[in-house]
Amino acid sequence: MKIAIGADKDGFKLKELIKKIVIGEGHEVLDVTTEPADDFVDSSLAVAKAILSKQADRGIMLDRYGVGSYMASNKLKGMITANVSDEYSARMTFNHNDARAIAIGVDIVGEALAISIVTSYINSHYAGGRHQVRVDMLDKML
Repeated sequence: MKIAIGADKDGFKLKELIKKIVIGEGHEVLDVTTEPADDFVDSSLAVAKAILSKQADRGIMLDRYGVGSYMASNKLKGMITANVSDEYSARMTFNHNDARAIAIGVDIVGEALAISIVTSYINSHYAGGRHQVRVDMLDKML
C-alpha cells in the first residue's frame, strides 16, 4: 500500500519519524512535504490530492492539533479524513468509514501514541457491506 504523508512546520519532525514506521510496516511512502509546509491547509490538501488522484491509497496528515488538516481536506469532494487521537478510532474510522486519511495533532497525542495510531490505521481493513451506504452518501456530498 502507498501512504501519502504531509505536515506543516509543527508536524514535520514527527512526520519524518512516522515515515520510517510506515516503511518498516512494509508500505511505500509518498512524502508530499519534503520541506515543512507553511500552513496545514497546504500540507493537508497535498495529501488529499495525492489520494484523490490515485497516487496513494491512504494518507496521514500532521499538524499541531489535527483538526485544521481534517477540516481543510474534507472540503474536497470525495475526501474522507478523520481527526484521530486514539488507536481505536484510527482503526474503526477506516474499518467502518473507509477514511482515506487521518489527521493527527502532534501537540495532542505525542510521539508514542502517534506511532500507535498510525500502525492501527494502516493495518486496518475496510469492512464494506452495510457501511458502504454511508461511504456512498459521503462521496455524493458537495
